[in-house]
Amino acid sequence: MATVPAPSANLADGGLFCELYWGTSLAEAWSYGPELRQVHAAPDETAPLPLYGFTLPEEPFLLAERTAKGWRIHVPPSAHVEKSLKGDDFHTVGPEELTGAPGRMSLELREGMTLRLVEGELRLLVAPSVVKERADRFRVRDVAWIIIAALLFLSAPIAFLTMGPDPQRIAASNARALQSAHDKEEARRKALGLDQPMKPLSAEEKAARQQDGGARVTVPASLGVQ
Repeated sequence: MATVPAPSANLADGGLFCELYWGTSLAEAWSYGPELRQVHAAPDETAPLPLYGFTLPEEPFLLAERTAKGWRIHVPPSAHVEKSLKGDDFHTVGPEELTGAPGRMSLELREGMTLRLVEGELRLLVAPSVVKERADRFRVRDVAWIIIAALLFLSAPIAFLTMGPDPQRIAASNARALQSAHDKEEARRKALGLDQPMKPLSAEEKAARQQDGGARVTVPASLGVQ
């Protein structure tokens, strides 16, 4: 028979962890803190452990209760009990490890031990929880830090809206940029003499711009020009 390690004093301060498998598929998981003294099971969603498929002598059924050494697990009368020590393979629990009358058997859950209660295709794994103490409730200081963090998170978009670019200033800046570009274009046109509107030429201007074609020369018809 495998030697069971001595129970640790810290085991009595820990919680309880349960997993329900249908065949090899995990169906449910529950974790109970060290403040809980008993864990009752019943085929009811409102039960501390909603356990379906197991034959229970009464409902709710006391599945686990805290002892000075840790937890005592009460076995449903039709369940087969197996145990694993420190992750080893599961082995059937011998009758010498069980206490109580037939149909009301129980055993101590020790450190490093995982129990497996089997009935049909259902397997309920029970092990000590790694959680040794309940998480503290929110304190006033924690709430204050949350409020400060929320204010800092919200202050960035508010500051952008209040201190960011003003639409009127953006429009005025765009208008100044357009006016500056227009002034530069006008200066360029003036330098090129393109600032005056075009007008028809007068007869004198047309006569002055006519080019001299030279003297008229009569060329014989048989004369070729190269």
